[in-house]
Amino acid sequence: MANDFHNTISKAVQPEDTVERLSKYRRSQGLSKEEYASTVTAFYNLITEFCEQGWGQSIHFALMEPGVSLEESIANHEYFLGEAIGLRPGMKVLDVGCGVGGPQRSLARKFGASIVGLNINEYQLGKCSVYNSKAGLDHLCSILHGDFLNIPAEDGSFDAAYHIEAICHAPDKAAVYAEIFRVLRPGAVFVGYDVCMTPLYDDGNPKHRELKEINEYVSALPQIASFTEVTDSLQAVGFELVEARDRALDADPKTPWYQPLESGSLNLRSLSRTALGRKIAAVALRILEGVRAVPKGSSEAREIINIVADSLVAAGRLGIVTPMYYHKARKPG
Repeated sequence: MANDFHNTISKAVQPEDTVERLSKYRRSQGLSKEEYASTVTAFYNLITEFCEQGWGQSIHFALMEPGVSLEESIANHEYFLGEAIGLRPGMKVLDVGCGVGGPQRSLARKFGASIVGLNINEYQLGKCSVYNSKAGLDHLCSILHGDFLNIPAEDGSFDAAYHIEAICHAPDKAAVYAEIFRVLRPGAVFVGYDVCMTPLYDDGNPKHRELKEINEYVSALPQIASFTEVTDSLQAVGFELVEARDRALDADPKTPWYQPLESGSLNLRSLSRTALGRKIAAVALRILEGVRAVPKGSSEAREIINIVADSLVAAGRLGIVTPMYYHKARKPG
């Protein structure tokens, strides 16, 4: 991953409208599931800069391996999807919920395919476009502003599609899958990693239910799905299910997917992901905010990140949530 951006706490909270973004996110949390777009947009307007500070341009978890860096693990996690699709030069591929485009650039560079990044968030798309140009990948990487519930593309426009921890934000998975099915050509493959509750989740367990609800509320998720909900919804819209499994189970027990949030080597980026680093950042932001060195509201925005991270680690340790329920499906034809 590129390492040429945000390397100080103060830069991690730019631009200067943190209070406005925080206010919009608070207001959006009271909206109905049908108005999910406002919540998701406000959420990513608020957290994107912080996430880039700790994770880089690929803001997602990865299958970790002992002795392998997070950056390399993330790239390998993305390449797995490219290989599952059979990406190659000449293919036109849809990245559903592309964020700031880290996976898009990684896969285009590795496989030579043309990848279109779909995102409802204009702020992230603007960053994605700039990063594509800086990487010299404008000839392979492009952006598309739109909602994955209503993809602005013609039927059969794409040779493949993928998503990484994006469709978890959808209030209706089947509706998203139906749109992806529509814009794929016959025989095309759709792959992805979804955030799901695992079979270990017990809705009758108060602690399990509390962690699920915290993650849903703070992370702008309408409801975290089960494995069955994902596979049933894919098949309900016409996809042939090729494979589905939790890739988190492939990891070494010493390096679970949530490890980057609880430990790391002593450098600015990895430290900022850990529990200790998050506490240091929160204190530093309160001090900097007090002397107006960073925008007002930065410390509260950082606290939202801390709640997300802590609840994910707690749920991960219990084995009740995974960010990498892998699915591969094919449009018949």
